[in-house]
Amino acid sequence: MDGRKFRRQHQLGDYIVDFVCLSSRLIIEVDGGGHGEDAQEALDARRTAELEKLGFRVLRFWNTDVLTDVGNVTEIIYEELNGGGPPSP
Repeated sequence: MDGRKFRRQHQLGDYIVDFVCLSSRLIIEVDGGGHGEDAQEALDARRTAELEKLGFRVLRFWNTDVLTDVGNVTEIIYEELNGGGPPSP
């Protein structure tokens, strides 16, 4: 995206993240329905806190959003990488 490279299924500390842009210190997590349960939300919050301690920002998206609204998901990621503005075509 905009010349930045993302790795998928990359290990950071004790975790394997879905996607990471190492140069921008940005992690993208794509979550299924099980992540909406209370116990999993608590684990996800702890995981996010640990990854933030390593100096990363974490964005989480639902699987359904990635599959049905990829334009919006892409725009959110772009804005996080660039501090606002629409993505270039």
